Amino acid sequence: MALHVHRAARTDQLADQLGELLVTPLADPFAAELVVVPAKGVERWLSQRLSHRLGTAPGRDDGVCAGVDFLSPRSLFAVVSGRPDDDPWAAEALAWPLLRVIDEAVSEPWAATLARHLGHGVAGDDGELRRGRRFATARRLAGLFASYAAQRPSLVADWATGRDSDGAGGVVPDDLTWQPELWRRLAAAVAAPDPVQRQAAAIERLRTDPAAVDLPERVNLFGHTRLAVGDLALLDALAAGRDVHLWLPHPSTALWSRLAGLVGVVPRVEDRSHLQVGHPLLATLGRDTRELQRTLATVGHIDESPAPDPGTPDTLLGWLQADLRANAAGPAGARVLRRDDRSVQLHACHGPARQVEVLREVLLGLLADDPTLEPRDVLVMCPDIESYAPLLSAAFGLADVVGPDGHPAHRLRVSLADRALDQTNPLLAVVARLLDLAGGRAGVGAVLDLAHAEPVRRRFGFRDDDLDLLATWVAQVGVKWGFDAAHRADFGLDGYADNTWRVGLDRLLSGIALSDDSDTLLGEVLPLDDVGSGDVDLIGRLAELVARLEAVTDRLVGTHPLEHWLSAIEDGVGALTSVRPTDSWQLGQVQRELDALRAGAGTGVELRLPDVRAMFSDRLAGRPTRANFRTGVLTVSTLVPMRSVPHRVVCLLGLDDGIFPRVGVTDGDDVLARRPLTGERDPRSEDRQLLLDAVLAATDTLVLTYTGANEYTGQTRPPAVPVGELLDALDQTATAPDGAVRDLVTVQHPLQPFDRRNLVTGALVPGATFAFDRFALAGARAVEREREEVPPFLPGPLPPPEPGDVALDDLVEFFGGPVKGFLKQRLGIALPREDEPVDDRVPITLDPLEEWAVGDRVLGDLMRGHHPDVAVERERRRGVVPPGELGERVLQKVIGRAKPLAREALAHTGPSPRAVDVDVDLGDGRRLRGTVPELYGDLLVRVSYSRLGPKHRLHSWVKLLALAASDEDRAWRSLTIGRPEQVRNDVDLSRLGPLDHRAHGWLRDLVAIRDEGLVAPLPLPLKTSLKYARARRTHTDAGAAVDRVDFQCWRYDGRFDGERLDAEHVLVWGDKAPLPGVAEPGEGAEPTRFGALAMRVWSPLLESEVGSW
Repeated sequence: MALHVHRAARTDQLADQLGELLVTPLADPFAAELVVVPAKGVERWLSQRLSHRLGTAPGRDDGVCAGVDFLSPRSLFAVVSGRPDDDPWAAEALAWPLLRVIDEAVSEPWAATLARHLGHGVAGDDGELRRGRRFATARRLAGLFASYAAQRPSLVADWATGRDSDGAGGVVPDDLTWQPELWRRLAAAVAAPDPVQRQAAAIERLRTDPAAVDLPERVNLFGHTRLAVGDLALLDALAAGRDVHLWLPHPSTALWSRLAGLVGVVPRVEDRSHLQVGHPLLATLGRDTRELQRTLATVGHIDESPAPDPGTPDTLLGWLQADLRANAAGPAGARVLRRDDRSVQLHACHGPARQVEVLREVLLGLLADDPTLEPRDVLVMCPDIESYAPLLSAAFGLADVVGPDGHPAHRLRVSLADRALDQTNPLLAVVARLLDLAGGRAGVGAVLDLAHAEPVRRRFGFRDDDLDLLATWVAQVGVKWGFDAAHRADFGLDGYADNTWRVGLDRLLSGIALSDDSDTLLGEVLPLDDVGSGDVDLIGRLAELVARLEAVTDRLVGTHPLEHWLSAIEDGVGALTSVRPTDSWQLGQVQRELDALRAGAGTGVELRLPDVRAMFSDRLAGRPTRANFRTGVLTVSTLVPMRSVPHRVVCLLGLDDGIFPRVGVTDGDDVLARRPLTGERDPRSEDRQLLLDAVLAATDTLVLTYTGANEYTGQTRPPAVPVGELLDALDQTATAPDGAVRDLVTVQHPLQPFDRRNLVTGALVPGATFAFDRFALAGARAVEREREEVPPFLPGPLPPPEPGDVALDDLVEFFGGPVKGFLKQRLGIALPREDEPVDDRVPITLDPLEEWAVGDRVLGDLMRGHHPDVAVERERRRGVVPPGELGERVLQKVIGRAKPLAREALAHTGPSPRAVDVDVDLGDGRRLRGTVPELYGDLLVRVSYSRLGPKHRLHSWVKLLALAASDEDRAWRSLTIGRPEQVRNDVDLSRLGPLDHRAHGWLRDLVAIRDEGLVAPLPLPLKTSLKYARARRTHTDAGAAVDRVDFQCWRYDGRFDGERLDAEHVLVWGDKAPLPGVAEPGEGAEPTRFGALAMRVWSPLLESEVGSW
């Protein structure tokens, strides 16, 4: 009975040796073999590998891995040390008694540092923030105490006897002297021996009575690169009564022999073992393996003969691996790197998204070059899988969505491992959202995001159209944040109810029965006009969602026992979500997580919301599972689970400087970090070891990607330091025909996938094109084509539309913007509008467009006879204007501008306007038909809060012409009222009519102009053409008039850009185009078509306008 140490350069060799050992059965035919593995991914790989040796027929590999129990190291050491399943000294369980001990101790002088950190006696917001750290601090300290017991048992033993030492011959630093006393208080509170006492008892029991532990006569530990001192002591005791086989992947037998003299644990700063290492990469990346060898030397063991080094291919990767195994840099001068040797590839890209694009092209190239390579032979590892998961999901495995026209990589199925639970279970994602919403503002964006979650959509029956409509409604009713005014009390706004969900829902619900223009306030609620009785069901479902959400989040505030929090979360999930029967596993997983928290927590501990958030953050973190590995598809995992498992192709994605190795400030409360010893955990060293293991695990090809340039500025960025060390090692491994090896293996990728270098043979990789993306090829070809002038919007005039009757409204709309009219009425297209993002900020100021909308609504209320105070109050109830004095200032400015407009309009109107139908013969069998509203006697009155501009004048002019042409016996007139262009007056008026017999001809000419404008866009910008017509009527020369309006209206309009930047003009004429129509010949006295059209449209109007010139 002994501890046997088996070594090999690759884990597949170890697995084969383990299989040979397991072929010999145990003495007990019913006993199962025990194999301890460091990760779930290794478990699946090892079980598959063993099935090629166990239970096979002679000469075949058709066996099965049965009768083998796989355990994690934690499970094994729990059995060996006698730890119960619900170990009270486990970090997760220890947090609860520690939390109670901390609560009892914060008022004592020795705990002053801890008390200050937790806000004890600190008033105000800072104190409240600090008190929210209780559980997070307890959980972190519990992890530290568990680490002390596992990695430096002597420290815990000294603390238990009252000695405040650091366990390494020194004393605890002055700023951490509160920890020993806190640990002793904790040990007194935990009704179980501390881990060191328990371990000592277990070691004694194993040595005196080996059969006391229910384990087989043979125990195997496979694939470990680090063992804590305490765990190794248990293995040593376990080996006294049974054979313990330790299967270690070790890069170099030569290195092991050279370091044979290392014995015992020493302070890391005194460790000089790296000076004995021959290969620089082993020196910089292999500290974990060196320290494991030093730790192993503290116990007796049998060093079994190592497996012979595996053969390596005659490639750069093979040479590097051979040098690593020989612990010496090889004869670089005798090795000349071939240009087609792509066994080691380093790809410098512009950001994460480009790295994923490059990775898929690399994988497609490897699969295309080698028909024997399969996706299961490829392993992709990423240090930050959550950031890359959406990019990977978009780049691979979408064949069912994109069909045969997609990227070839979409046919590659990908298995993403080690995801966080809230990324894989939508119900747990809802739990995380609820905890974020609780204690918060219930912003409109956050609530609508919750409504978009699939379980919530299913519970309330929301369709895509429903969610879009809800977003529109909540914007119209002005919902910003807060369930009601009381909910805003913590923010000092409990006296302001506008922009809350309660007010917004009241407006929606009242709008079902009444409209905005019904002149009725229901209490203080202004009904929304945009809803009707058909919307009652959807509004009811929204109201139900908000009510349930408010009830749930109200329970998720304050200070309560754990059971209250878990019950509130359970009830919230039940009230807000629903899943399909096929997805019932999601609900089961939620229940298991909540039950695990119940089982692990003690009683009597009060928690705040930040404590609960921290607790769930730990529970929802990513964890490795067996099911995601080795499923026959492309596997993507974190660096830990499968780092040493051999694959033909190993890809390391996202090795960016600052991301890898893990960056983090050393925990200032960690006693071990103040004076670390060899064998103790160091995350950065572990990451370096991960890279070394990955280099040795690749049998054919090693691919690394990193951000080598900023995606916005193009500034070059260096690789992570360990990657730079790998490049240095490659330069010492071989020579390149031209330059350094690093330059030959590194590909500097262009920013865009359609860059020609991706698609030209030999531009990025020797002898082949790099990309397989035919869309990128099409883009590259487009870029390569000779640059051409931007073609005109239309290559030529369209054929005239079929002549027919003209609707008056179409004619009015057309002259509201001739180019826009052409796009809509002839081409049937509307100009795109950017959707405004949901804004949850209570308005403080209004932009000019928002202020105009307020003024337009106030003017409408005044025109309907409302008192100015009532109009102001109605606008205030809409929730658009800022609160308090800020809004009052806006409203007073608006009402001051609207009252003169309303006064002028009301002076010319009566109580009941009438509408007149018009029917005008246009000749050639065509007629103009429509209805003219807003008539008071023979006067057409139109009032607008806008500044009186060209389109308002034309709107009234076209309708007046229709009236005059339809009934020539009446003296029709029009009055258009608006705000003045200059601030000297309160109002600006346009008085037209009565018209004479020419009205019919003028109307026909406008219809003819519209006919022209439906064949091709008219060069008739309204403001510019009006200014030109006025200049010409004052006998200004045509050329001078064009120059003046080109500068003053077309290019600039006072302080702002002119009409040339209107969206429709940019679309048709181009960005910053010259004034259209001036290069085309005119007619009569007008030398340009622009001038001729301007005079045809505006000259009759200006002649008929009272007081115009």
